[in-house]
Amino acid sequence: MFRILKKNIKTGKVTIPYAPQAAEAPGGFSGAPVIDPAKCTGCGQCVAACPSSALAMIDKDGTGRTFRVSYGDCIFCALCGPACPHQAISFNGKFKFAARTKKELRQDLLFPLQECRKDKLFISGDALPVKTPAENDRDFSGGDFAGHLSVEDIGRKLKDRIRHLFGRSLHIREVDAGSCNGCEVEAVNLSNPFYDAERFGVHFVASPRHADMLLVTGPVTRQMELALVKTYEAAPSPKLVVACGSCAVGGGIFNENYAVTGGVDRCVPVDVYVPGCPPRPEAILEGIFLALDKLPLK
Repeated sequence: MFRILKKNIKTGKVTIPYAPQAAEAPGGFSGAPVIDPAKCTGCGQCVAACPSSALAMIDKDGTGRTFRVSYGDCIFCALCGPACPHQAISFNGKFKFAARTKKELRQDLLFPLQECRKDKLFISGDALPVKTPAENDRDFSGGDFAGHLSVEDIGRKLKDRIRHLFGRSLHIREVDAGSCNGCEVEAVNLSNPFYDAERFGVHFVASPRHADMLLVTGPVTRQMELALVKTYEAAPSPKLVVACGSCAVGGGIFNENYAVTGGVDRCVPVDVYVPGCPPRPEAILEGIFLALDKLPLK
């Protein structure tokens, strides 16, 4: 026992201070793509290279071309960078895009179609992959909670919000709806001493009957669709749902697969979307913080 105490004293505090806007990715992590409008010609080469249809070229009326970047579908593979012949795509390591609606995860760039066609590498819209849009892209927007806060402000506001809504703690049931388990690995890290989500009153539970929030991962396979709906119905109200990972947001690389529904919001209402493949623990925490402002105070 004394050896354990000695080791703990020698190791010191390992838990990281957490601030939503301050966390940085480790070296070598590319993050999401950043498009330079000054260099981009709208040729479509990057769209052809994207495996998850996070990039799309939409030709309208033969006059304009919309270059859409959907960060909710991006798996951070960085294949679009080398595919761009004009070096218009860079990566700044950004990985936190938690949002209440899918519209907040989209960026549109407009180009004159005639100018795009002047590029020798131009690919017409008919030859590019098109992702089928979700029919029920629900809007469950709410107030702003996270913002630019210090770790002390975050902890205090989070504890106050949890105390008013759910007593003194927030209980989360993690639901694997067909994930590759990458998101589960990151979610489990929230319970280790390094990230220590329990300091904010956040706990993971084994039953939806005891849960205030469902943290759902995976593209929701057909075999898990009914199980997810039943889990949602079993959770007592008021309850929150966080779609964790690109697969949960919009199906990810499995979006057009016959065996998946294509995202959590096609089965149950979603309060917050957390993109990433997989999302880092800091990004998941940000999504939890964002979701906690969804319900009115008692």
